[in-house]
Amino acid sequence: QLQLVESGGGLVQPGDSLRLSCRASGFTLGYYAIGWFRQAPGKEREGVSCISHDGNIYYADSVKGRFTISRDNAKNTVYLQMNSPKPEDTAVYYCGKESWDITTVQDMCDRIMIGSWGQGTQVTVSS
Repeated sequence: QLQLVESGGGLVQPGDSLRLSCRASGFTLGYYAIGWFRQAPGKEREGVSCISHDGNIYYADSVKGRFTISRDNAKNTVYLQMNSPKPEDTAVYYCGKESWDITTVQDMCDRIMIGSWGQGTQVTVSS
């Protein structure tokens, strides 16, 4: 059974750091593009960062230079390192596995082209 499980969320102060993990089971993560998305209260879900199976990476402008996506295929896990978070980064963060018809990781993130979702993890940035 295909499953994605996020962890690592919580309360963090502005300027601190946090690392989210997305662990996959039921499939070989290394064959697929994986993305991080977020949804703040009252807002639509948006793409944060996506990484292809062969390491191509896309970041939304709002997180570029602060967040880093990486993958450890041996652990079937994708990470999102969040440095210098801001209050506007507060949201539920979801990881997702690519849908069958993606062309680029930018497309995957911008158009939210996801076949399977995790359950999400809450990140709150506040002093």
